[in-house]
Amino acid sequence: MPFENLVRKMRPTPTESGIPIKRAEFETLAAALDYAAKGRTGFNFFGPRGSLLKALSYQELRQEAQKWARKLLALGFKRGTTVAILAHTRPFFVKLFFACQYAGYVPVPLPLMLQLSSAEAYVKQLARLLKISRAKALFVPEEFLKFGQEAAKEARVPHFGTEETLEALPEKDAPFKPLGPDELAYIQFTSGSTKFPRGVLITQRALMHNLHLIAKYGVERREGDRAVSWLPFYHDMGLVGLILAPLASQVSVDFLSPKDFIMRPGLWLKLISEHRATISFAPPFGYELAVLRLKEEDLEGLDLSCWRVAGVGAEMIRDSILKKFAQKFARCGFDPKAFLPSYGMAECTLAVSFTPLGEGIKVDVVDRELLAREGRVSFCPSNSPQAKALVRCGRPLPGLAVEIRDEAGRPLPEGRVGLLYVRGESVMAGYLGDEEATREVLKDGWLNTGDLAYLHEGELVITGRAKDLIIVHGKNVWPQDLELVAERFKEVKSGNACAFAVPDEEGKDVPVLVVETRKLTAEEAKVLKERIAATVRQELGINCQVFLVPKNTIVKTTSGKPARSHTRRVCQEKGLLPLFFSSESRLKAAS
Repeated sequence: MPFENLVRKMRPTPTESGIPIKRAEFETLAAALDYAAKGRTGFNFFGPRGSLLKALSYQELRQEAQKWARKLLALGFKRGTTVAILAHTRPFFVKLFFACQYAGYVPVPLPLMLQLSSAEAYVKQLARLLKISRAKALFVPEEFLKFGQEAAKEARVPHFGTEETLEALPEKDAPFKPLGPDELAYIQFTSGSTKFPRGVLITQRALMHNLHLIAKYGVERREGDRAVSWLPFYHDMGLVGLILAPLASQVSVDFLSPKDFIMRPGLWLKLISEHRATISFAPPFGYELAVLRLKEEDLEGLDLSCWRVAGVGAEMIRDSILKKFAQKFARCGFDPKAFLPSYGMAECTLAVSFTPLGEGIKVDVVDRELLAREGRVSFCPSNSPQAKALVRCGRPLPGLAVEIRDEAGRPLPEGRVGLLYVRGESVMAGYLGDEEATREVLKDGWLNTGDLAYLHEGELVITGRAKDLIIVHGKNVWPQDLELVAERFKEVKSGNACAFAVPDEEGKDVPVLVVETRKLTAEEAKVLKERIAATVRQELGINCQVFLVPKNTIVKTTSGKPARSHTRRVCQEKGLLPLFFSSESRLKAAS
């Protein structure tokens, strides 16, 4: 091959598609790819040093997906059969995901090994997900062959393979019948922050409805848009927000793997700068990592003035982190008005609300005591000792309705905290194989999100997870508040604190804070625990039991959030925590 052709092929796909923009105005994913393939845009995969590994145009993706669809059909599965795919940030995943769309099979993205203490634990997790999804086939990248084989064997999956074995299959000469509007588009496993992940059933209709809302009203897709993402392909924000939404809107995307981002967060911003990307999303910790890891010399040459949509979501949004990011990268042309707080969840496909573009971060400063004791919003000065800052997540997207309800299911007025309910076409069909759990959260078309929130001026403000709440003397305590106190100590890194309740012998909540630290002497550990407990008592007005635990004790969800109930169980099983506190120990902690 002539050198100039090789160079040309190694260039990323262009920003402009060359065809009229359609903002996910399709009935199915297959139809969206059929249209995108008429243009020049596509997916680009970058390595750990920022070099381009593969440029995959939507035209090439369609060709490869249809070829693989014929191979999948040769396996003889019934229409609607689930096909599990290990979601590595490589072309392998997107090609197979869309092959399923054309073949009439339902793809199930599975997570890579993350925050698990051993390979054995990872294999067990995969096997359980395979059993829940009822997958008839599992395909994995070559480097995950051993894990995949063991999990497939344990789950008794009939067909297992890699890209190589898939390529070796014959192609069935048969017409395609892609998945239709009322069929499933995929099964999305929840991140499992309060319980083991469940399989969320997302129809093509629900998906395309949400993609259209994101493209038209959320990011307002326009000429010149280009996206960059390091989010995991198995997470709803990574899959729906940064793979499917751009494709359905004919936007080119430049991908880094999550691992490469963690190792070199500067690559994220470098790709945005060099490719003049306009759209990129991250949870707050992504912005925080960039602030902590990039040195002043790393900022030289960075131009972030092109970044018009700096999306924030997937976890509780802390304005302090975003302010630090804006301050640090102001010299690089970053505009803080580009911040786009949002709220969503897998059970709603993805997006529920976005703040209006160009307004940046809007913060409610409220009285912490009134919020905790009465569930009532009362604004106060930011320098008040009772001040609690909460970031607004914008108005619900058109076509989605929200209500804040009390425990009896009665709607609450603005300014009152309650359970958040969502209704609309984007809401899931239910949980796979779990009718009881589906009935618990879905009734009369309304989804109980399990999140606590309030409305102010029509905008949604999330205050925490209902099932994570700690109740002390009738006062609601959010675990995030305890975790933030601990993370302010220099000995505690961000994400290395996890709060929850352990009952006493009378069934009352005892607030517990487990903290991962480097190895400390007995005296250093004693002093740190006392300082953390004293600060919690001073700032939150409660007594808290503090336990220092070894690294990698805190269990994280696939999206990086603390899995609080799981962490509590692990700590109790390892003898790091009691199963319950005696009245004596509770009184001792309060003294």
